[in-house]
Formats: sequence, C-alpha cells, structure tokens
Amino acid sequence: MLVNVNGKLVPKEKAVISVFDHGVLYGDGVFEGIRAYDGRVFRLAQHLGRLYDSAKAILLEPPLDKAAMRAEILRTLAANGLRDAYVRPVFTRGEGDLGLSPFVCKKPGYFIIADHIRLYPDATYRDGLALITVPTRRNVAEALSPKIKSLNYLNNILAKIEAGQRGALEAILMTQDGYVAECTADNLFILRKGRLLTPPTWQGALEGVTREAVLELARKARLAAVEEPITRYDVYTAQEAFMTGTAAEIVPVTSLDGRPIGSGAPGPVTKRLMAGFRALTRFGKDRIPLKPKGARP
Repeated sequence: MLVNVNGKLVPKEKAVISVFDHGVLYGDGVFEGIRAYDGRVFRLAQHLGRLYDSAKAILLEPPLDKAAMRAEILRTLAANGLRDAYVRPVFTRGEGDLGLSPFVCKKPGYFIIADHIRLYPDATYRDGLALITVPTRRNVAEALSPKIKSLNYLNNILAKIEAGQRGALEAILMTQDGYVAECTADNLFILRKGRLLTPPTWQGALEGVTREAVLELARKARLAAVEEPITRYDVYTAQEAFMTGTAAEIVPVTSLDGRPIGSGAPGPVTKRLMAGFRALTRFGKDRIPLKPKGARP
C-alpha cells in the first residue's frame, strides 16, 4: 500500500506525521470517507465540498485547492491499482507545540489513504442488524456542529464501546433532549406510516453524502422523504429501518433494544433503496486513471 503524505507516495510503513501535529495531539483536523466503485469515484465533488466546508468552519486553511486534492485522490487510487476502494483524505492543523492554540501551527498538512473497508458481515445486509441505544449522548450541535467532520470522534467511540460491551455491533446516540441523532458511524432512516424519516442535521446528525443520495432516490420513487425529529418510540413502531454511510452503504435494521422493527426482517422499501443505491454507484463522474508506470518508489 502506498499512502499519499503531502503529495509524496510512500509505503504505509513510512507514512508518518509529527507527534507535535495538532491533529494527533488534539484531533484538530478534518477528514472524509469516499468510495470508488469499478474505477469510478462516487460523488467526489460532494465529498470535497464537505471536506473544504469542514476545514473552513474550524478556520483551517487547506494546504491545496479542491482541484489539486481531486487529482491527488485519483493519483493515490491509481498508484495502488485500486478500482473498488475506500479513500480517506485528511487535513491536519500541522506541527505546533504542546499548547492548545492553533495559531502556532504554521503549515497545515494532508494525507490520503486508499484501501478496502468492511464494517459489517455480509449476512447483515441480508438479515439485518440489531441496534441498541446507549447512555452516551450526542454532542450538542451548539458545542460542535455535526456538519463538521472532524478528527475528534471520541463521542462516537464511547458509544461504540458501550455497544460492544453489550454485544451489539452498532448503537443509536440520542440527543440531550431525548431524540434520535444518528448511529455511531452512520445516519438512520425509518419508514413509518408510509413516510421515510431521518433526523435533521441541526439536531445532531451528520450531513451524510449517502444519506442525501437515499433522500434523492426516495423522492424519485415518489416516496415521501423528510428530515424530522425522531423519538425512540418512533423507531420501535416503525415499519422498516436502515442505516446509511459511505463505508456501510445501506444496512437494514431489524430491531432496536430487543424490539423487532416491522416484521423483524429487511423490508421491501429498504431492499428497493439498496438496489437503487447499488445502481447509482455505477455512475460516478470521476474516473480512476490507469496505474502509471513507475508509480512505486
């Protein structure tokens, strides 16, 4: 594997950044998760838009512009000979001192990892996933906007730990007011009374690229799809439920806190959207170039 570190392709064993980088010391940075399917990168423009918006929101000056980052992502995929992959571009604040101030970090950095990812067993997509709710609450949006995809995921990790301690693969985080926010790494949708509902971003949900694609697919299918506050009771009594995310894609959810959702099996609307999403991934606009000669160092 070759990792792109500030424009240089190096073996992963030599892909390093300073221990004084504030991305390491304080989680001061932003990132994206992007997928490539059969030689095409899925919704790269939307992912880059979110990456640069996240950087702007935390006053981090990107070390290169969008066009250059797009080229570096495609170059990294090509150098690794990957046609189906998960890509992780990261901006860090850069090297500083042991103080908290970001103003001592004079030169932001970046790196790009291209690899494969598998979050859930294959059977999960066929049989569905059991979720639980956990004590850890989602960070309040006024403290840290959920639209910022930052390197600080401790809130999500604590919820993931609690899920694992109770034998669950995934969990739902609630807001401080007791509404459903999202899962530890994915957005949540439910089908209830014929409407497809997902929590709004202002309430603590990430503005997911896959989430937006599903909303588009649902509306094209003339299914009422809206962003609306959701309670745990709404999930318990839903007809269907599923999670969405770049790495996870669309995962059926068949129970919450031991209560079966609908029939307790993936529902027809979920299956239809899964098929529609798979078809949609074939139409990425950004093609991965063929691996150049001499790409390895």
